[in-house]
Amino acid sequence: MKFSITDQFLLHLLEAGSNTAHFIFRRRKTFGDLMPGPKNPSFEMYRKFKNKQAFNKLIYYLKKNNFIRVENLKGKQAVLLTKKGKDKAIKVSFKIEDGKQTKRKDGKWIMIIFDIPQSRKRDRVLLRSALKNLGYKLFQHSVWVTPYDVSEKTERSLQFYSLDKYVRIFLVDEL
Repeated sequence: MKFSITDQFLLHLLEAGSNTAHFIFRRRKTFGDLMPGPKNPSFEMYRKFKNKQAFNKLIYYLKKNNFIRVENLKGKQAVLLTKKGKDKAIKVSFKIEDGKQTKRKDGKWIMIIFDIPQSRKRDRVLLRSALKNLGYKLFQHSVWVTPYDVSEKTERSLQFYSLDKYVRIFLVDEL
């Protein structure tokens, strides 16, 4: 599956570390000036950007759509992922893993039951989207099931969105 350069860039930022500065700019904001540290293979494709103007447009687009923000850290500018950027990157990572899921060897199913308050409606929508991307199917209202071994990814998503206290995860023998 082919992804846009925007999706790839956000995913690489997320993989590099979600709460830290990922790139540090000098005065000229071109990719040749970015310093992500030791040669990180994830960022090698961006080092070879032939057109610096295209890279600048990518950064501008990401800032304009609130996927990243540029802040001054220790006197230099750094690019940080926003919450919206992290959400998009996580969705991309789920799409990449889609189709690579394997069924549980023990034949059991994972069942998720959630009750998220109305005040957190946006989080409920994000959770449903993440569950769909992980291969869950709607079993009943607020009850989702999957035969795939995605418990770690599910827990990571719940922790990321701070929804642990609203969700119960069960391992069931049959439906």
